[in-house]
Amino acid sequence: MHFAPDVETQLKYLARQSGRGTADKLVQDVIAGYFDELTQTREMPDSRYDDLKSGRVKPIPRDEVIAYFREKSEAARRTPPGS
Repeated sequence: MHFAPDVETQLKYLARQSGRGTADKLVQDVIAGYFDELTQTREMPDSRYDDLKSGRVKPIPRDEVIAYFREKSEAARRTPPGS
């Protein structure tokens, strides 16, 4: 990959500081970490859907969700700032 000179300088600096050795290794590690996080993020809704579909968990009725967040919002408005 080609980066602007200032970005390349920053990558080299961060690679040295983080102990990764080279900018290439740093970028590879960052991209690998990104893909891991993306995979986990995509798997979460799938597993939640599977839990709902199988009956392992029950959905919360819409009215209960709305009431919960209204109460939470009202409680936050009653609490003085900085408390």
